[in-house]
Amino acid sequence: MASAERRALTAEDINAVREVSDPQLSPDGQWVAYVVRTADPVKDKGNSHIWMSSWDGKQNVQLTNSDDSESTPRWSPDGKYLGFLTARGEDEPPEQVWLLDRQGGEAKPLTGFNGDVVDFRWSPDGKKLALIVSDEDPRKLRGADKDKTPPPIVIDRFYFKEDVTGYLGTQRQHLYVFDMATRKAENLTPGRFDESMPSWSPDGSRIAFYSNRNEDPDRNNEFGLYTIEPRAGASAMLITKFQGDEGDSSWMSAPSWRPDGRELAFVTAGDPKLIYYSVHNIAVVAASGGTSRLLTKSLDRNVVEPRWAGDGKSIYFLLEDDRNQVLSRIAVASGKVDRLLDGRRETTAYSVDSKGRIAVLDSTVDSPDAVYALDGKQPRLLSHHNDEWLASAKLGTTEEISFSSKDGTRISGFIVKPSGYVAGQRYPTLLWIHGGPVAQYANSFTLPWQIFASQVYVIVSANPRGSSGRGEAFTTAIYKDWGGKDSEDVLAAVDHVVQQGIADPNRLGVGGWSYGGILTNVVIAKDTRFKSATSGASISNVLAGYGTDMYIREYEIELGVPWKNLETYLHNSYAFLHADRIKTPTLFLCGDQDFNVPLLNSEQMYQALRSLGVPTQLVIYPGQNHGIRKPSYLKDRMQRYLDWHGKYLNQPQS
Repeated sequence: MASAERRALTAEDINAVREVSDPQLSPDGQWVAYVVRTADPVKDKGNSHIWMSSWDGKQNVQLTNSDDSESTPRWSPDGKYLGFLTARGEDEPPEQVWLLDRQGGEAKPLTGFNGDVVDFRWSPDGKKLALIVSDEDPRKLRGADKDKTPPPIVIDRFYFKEDVTGYLGTQRQHLYVFDMATRKAENLTPGRFDESMPSWSPDGSRIAFYSNRNEDPDRNNEFGLYTIEPRAGASAMLITKFQGDEGDSSWMSAPSWRPDGRELAFVTAGDPKLIYYSVHNIAVVAASGGTSRLLTKSLDRNVVEPRWAGDGKSIYFLLEDDRNQVLSRIAVASGKVDRLLDGRRETTAYSVDSKGRIAVLDSTVDSPDAVYALDGKQPRLLSHHNDEWLASAKLGTTEEISFSSKDGTRISGFIVKPSGYVAGQRYPTLLWIHGGPVAQYANSFTLPWQIFASQVYVIVSANPRGSSGRGEAFTTAIYKDWGGKDSEDVLAAVDHVVQQGIADPNRLGVGGWSYGGILTNVVIAKDTRFKSATSGASISNVLAGYGTDMYIREYEIELGVPWKNLETYLHNSYAFLHADRIKTPTLFLCGDQDFNVPLLNSEQMYQALRSLGVPTQLVIYPGQNHGIRKPSYLKDRMQRYLDWHGKYLNQPQS
């Protein structure tokens, strides 16, 4: 399609891009299974299904197509079956393992627990499964009991609430072994602890897993790496302890066995006092137990997903660097790191077989996540779920930028210019701030940026101090100082695009979600030049967060307890305590079920600005958690962004 025929994007497009994830190579290397999530506008929900592509890219086949979502495709060792997780049936049943026979026929249920199957792995001989299964929640009423009055919620845990999960009771997640022949399951780890991320030894004699088995697991993030024989009554053996994070396990990776079974590789965090600010490293430990050794400490960069190569001499992993995440490999003996898929891109998942064949999930600024075959150094596209949409869309141009902050620190980021950008002409500009704060904007496809660019905005986004990708010192620069140096850094990004003659200094807006909303509030309290702001799921009175959100461990480690460290809490509540300095019309948004950054925090800031007479509005999304997922709400939020900024920056409103 010629570029002249491409169309400008609208809020409707927020649901148009299909989300591709979780590539899994078949044992023979001939197929790659993966997950595709699409928006169902009729039922107003997202639905995920499993697809597969042939290695040569000539065939793409949809394997599941029910009214319910499927996820976590996992091949049997002989490649004859594909297991997956789904919650099929009426009355919101728990997720179970289902089995699809590659020779044909409908998928069939394999497990029938009263609680959710959270994770599963095939044994090397394919005769058993290692399962992580949640206890049944007695508070969840189903069937004939659905209309009964639910029982009271009784809480006695230190860490007692979690986004999406809700209030935490006594239910735990246990490791089970499931026999494929008898269809019987045995609980290997009964008790009061949670287990996660099972991994079979190469000979199938043991299963490695993680568990925090301290006296009160709620009060720390010290995990143990354990192994256990796959039989009832077996005792777990502690291999080593390490720093993990049950509250944010997105960076934790399943332990990987060396092919000869002698060692295990895993990811560990650093100083527990640094919580999520610490850099994560690959560690290796003998399978018999002992002291682990760090392989990637000299990199001073986060790593995830370590997996031993077939020869046992190196380990594959994903390396997060400044604005990129790349598939890499480290030689265990020498520590030499090779970047296997380098460049301006973000690789977020991969699958590798014993012969070194690799499938990756990869994105660039101009193309959403897709599955690629990695032949040599150049990726070869296998999935095509967004090709048609991309061919129709008029995209802006995304460029990397670098500039100096107030104190001279070099900051990196991005600028997105609208299609048809004219040099020398100044444009209404939005400063868009990422969440985390320990995260980064990378060379990946960012759909809201493109929708803004289609409405003739320039977008400027920085990776301020506190962001990942630049090492531990850069990340910890905002420790106990939220909105300090990082606010200077994002404001310097705005100064940069104004000085370059790109941004119109009289038409500046700002916005972000989560920590991006937190920093938005600080920015408009410190700098009155912004004519519009949108603050999503934010907090500004940190005292109100203590005990009402899911970060109790992090609060007490970083800020201390309020009754002993009041000044620290007040220091980090700048925007709320200086709300009278805010002149920017601000739109606040939040889900009413958000336990990550609860709604009460947005309500406080809304109330403050309403009291002060500053134009403001609060939008609450019913039934939504920290991440808004319902398609109609995603479209609504995007449209409200466009309308709010358009109103105050004198842009046409669609």
